[in-house]
Amino acid sequence: MPHFTHPSIDETFSGVYLLTNRNGSIHQSYGYANRSEQIQHDVMTRFGIASGCKLFTAIAICQLVEQGKLSFSTSLDSFQTFALTHLSPNVTVHQLLTHTSGIPDYFDESVSDDFEALWRDIPMYRLQQLRDFFFMFQQKSMKDEPGSRFSYNNAGYILLGLIVEDVTGQSFTDYVEQSIFHPAGMIDSGYFSLDALPSRTALGYIDHSDGTWRTNQYAIPIKGGADGGAYVTAQDMTKFWKSLFSHQLLDTASTSLLLTPHVTVNDRGGSYGYGLWIQHHASGDVYKYHVMGYDPGVSFHSGYYPEIDTISVICSNQSDGAFDVMKQIEMQIGERIE
Repeated sequence: MPHFTHPSIDETFSGVYLLTNRNGSIHQSYGYANRSEQIQHDVMTRFGIASGCKLFTAIAICQLVEQGKLSFSTSLDSFQTFALTHLSPNVTVHQLLTHTSGIPDYFDESVSDDFEALWRDIPMYRLQQLRDFFFMFQQKSMKDEPGSRFSYNNAGYILLGLIVEDVTGQSFTDYVEQSIFHPAGMIDSGYFSLDALPSRTALGYIDHSDGTWRTNQYAIPIKGGADGGAYVTAQDMTKFWKSLFSHQLLDTASTSLLLTPHVTVNDRGGSYGYGLWIQHHASGDVYKYHVMGYDPGVSFHSGYYPEIDTISVICSNQSDGAFDVMKQIEMQIGERIE
């Protein structure tokens, strides 16, 4: 990768970054996948990516629309298996995808950022299927009128996953692994249970101010699903972006719709497509398409920079760090974009 040097990374960072373009790739690993056994990270380490996998959910929906089994205007009242009497039946698939549905969330990130606090009273080991999340929001009232505003919403993606299950007859995680991971060549990725992690999987760590730490085993749901919690390697995530932009997962029209800025997120050039964030230059041109994920013991950023055909993947098994590494990387590649 010409004219690129390894960014200056804080020595406390634990994880992996991988940068790839048509000329090659560079990567670097820091810290331990398992601190107790002092097993170091490498580019083949599997990391949890939290909400970074909402894009997989959006692609699953787009695939079903391509197949004529669903439409973006399909409303919740089309699915009789959802016992959510307080939700508006007029909420559409498009609104769920773009966080404009107005439905209540089981974890409202605009109110609290302490995701771990949810599991102090709720047994996290029971949340093994999408329907297990129902009780956390099914008795709540609508927050907004459907389509009225953007409000990041995890429960909406739980419902999208249930729609995938309703339409396909498969479990959501099986569908994504078979219809997205396998075609993309993501052979090391999956939705793994915390009590049965495969080899080369990083344990998530929560660090305390006194220098002690613990794993995130009791701080996140035991198995990920449609709103977050998949595991990927940096190499697999790079394969994913390449597959998406070469139309191996969706046709040209569906890919374009996925990448369309459907809703404005902020006044700094940020918008949201289907399952991913979009950042624009002041000119309106796209600077990057990206996904991110944060959970206790998880920090993840990955993006595609179209103007320089570059993919970045930053995975960490700590609660923060990926954002800082991403900014370091963008300080260097930004000189080639602006």
